[in-house]
Amino acid sequence: MDRFYSNHATPLGLQLIAGEGGLNRTILEPTVNRPGLVLAGFHRYFAGKRVQVIGNVETSYLRSLPSDTRHQRYSELFRQRIPCVVLCRNIEADKKMIQTAEKQSVPIFQTGLVTMKFINLATLALENLFAPKTQIHGCMVDIQGIGVIIQGESGIGKSEAVLGLLERGHSLVCDDVVCLTIQDRRELVGTGKAITRNLMEVRGIGIIDVASLFGIAAIRSEMRVDLVVTLKAWDKAGDIDRLGLDQNYIALLGLQVAHMDLPVRPGRDIARLIEVAAFHTKLKLNGINPAEDLQRRLMLQMNPRL
Repeated sequence: MDRFYSNHATPLGLQLIAGEGGLNRTILEPTVNRPGLVLAGFHRYFAGKRVQVIGNVETSYLRSLPSDTRHQRYSELFRQRIPCVVLCRNIEADKKMIQTAEKQSVPIFQTGLVTMKFINLATLALENLFAPKTQIHGCMVDIQGIGVIIQGESGIGKSEAVLGLLERGHSLVCDDVVCLTIQDRRELVGTGKAITRNLMEVRGIGIIDVASLFGIAAIRSEMRVDLVVTLKAWDKAGDIDRLGLDQNYIALLGLQVAHMDLPVRPGRDIARLIEVAAFHTKLKLNGINPAEDLQRRLMLQMNPRL
């Protein structure tokens, strides 16, 4: 609960008005609930593991109840071990609600957002909070809509490749550490740490400000991951598929992402090769595979009856 409040208090307009002692409570489900039925006295199937949202409808109903009944419903709601209550539209909590929340150590928040606007924003925030996350070493760039993570051992030339891509008009997502998360349970998204955003380390030069050198268009805050390129020294690359018939993948947070080993040696334009790899991946995503097309042509030449 404390993490949700500290990370999203400003965008959601949350103000803590009671129950500060309950900020250590746990939100167990990444969505919200409107507790109208519980306030009406029906407790079966209550989604008590969610953030509870009270709007005009619930408030109007509570104000229509006799004082003793309303106080009883507050007690019944706060005994459910709910994570918190959010009052939308800057609805004022009456004295008994605040007293009951303090007694049960249930946080009550107030927001100026209309109920449905808060529900939409809070649901997105909770899904992001609950999404699986990890970090990997590498750089990430946006190459005309294709998100590419560039990996490789230290000194292999990752930063030089990224600089070459920036000079060609592509955008930097992050340098050194890529923070990965899953959105909508199906899409892998990469971003960087806020403290190093817009910055790159280039060996021999130091820290550079990419936005100042290449313009604000050279920066992306986040990007879907479509391809992972691993730079390898030429003598360590091993056997490389010359035609590219077999698509290799790497598992990141349980999702399969296209992966490519790229041999590096003096004279190779690595930035250009990564750019072509990204375009090639884009073609494959659109159902165009030149290697398979070549294989079909060879088969037809060997056996015209096919």
